[in-house]
Amino acid sequence: MFGTLKKEYDKSGYAIVRDVIESELVSEVEDHVHWLSKKYPDTRPEAFHHSLLVHDPFIHHLLGSEKLLNVIESIIGPDIALFGAHYIAKKPHDGKPVGWHQDGSYWPLEPMEVVSVWLAGTDSTTENACMRVIPGTQNKKMVKPSEMINLDTEEYVLDLAIDPKQIDDTEAVDIELNAGDISIHNPSIVHGSNSNVSDRWRIGLTLRYIPTSTYVNREGWDCILLRGKPSSGIKNRYAKKPVFDPVEHMPFRGQEIYR
Repeated sequence: MFGTLKKEYDKSGYAIVRDVIESELVSEVEDHVHWLSKKYPDTRPEAFHHSLLVHDPFIHHLLGSEKLLNVIESIIGPDIALFGAHYIAKKPHDGKPVGWHQDGSYWPLEPMEVVSVWLAGTDSTTENACMRVIPGTQNKKMVKPSEMINLDTEEYVLDLAIDPKQIDDTEAVDIELNAGDISIHNPSIVHGSNSNVSDRWRIGLTLRYIPTSTYVNREGWDCILLRGKPSSGIKNRYAKKPVFDPVEHMPFRGQEIYR
């Protein structure tokens, strides 16, 4: 299975893996977004960024999924760390679009050895604004932030995007996923998503994985070591195992491990 997956990923710049997260756990992913929405009522659910998640016991619990880690290992090898986590959850009738972009344009990674995972917390379809990719663009050069256009974050999730005039989206592919499925994509592939004008939530959790040999050149940034060991001489900072606090954290199955 994994050999075929790697070939598909290398060829197309993305791949889909079905039924990675079991139904009970994926239902808690959806619960987590709603719980965070209540805890941070002034933060839109497209903007539950890494700083809110990196020390959350539920996120650590989710990241420990052996099936998920096995998929990642097939792409980047056995020494695995999480560089970034970000819920991009779109409310019914109100979910913001994401402009065309390449993930690697934003990241201070040396070298740019990283794979993105898009984990579906709910079904993600064309109707509720699933992610769209343009296959083959992973072979194009990375667009620098200075070459991108500025977007109003009152209307868009990201503040920068590739100018649509520079994009041929006639071959764009809709990445339709069932809850618990994942897609994986290359940091250079051009992708984005539309507004959610449906009456259903579209909840996605983006997870950015690096081999521990990749350096995160950002001061004070916490990664999470997930499998294997840190690389000698690479001075990444790794978060400690969090302690579950019923006041600060959402209750979940498995919370007793985080004491």
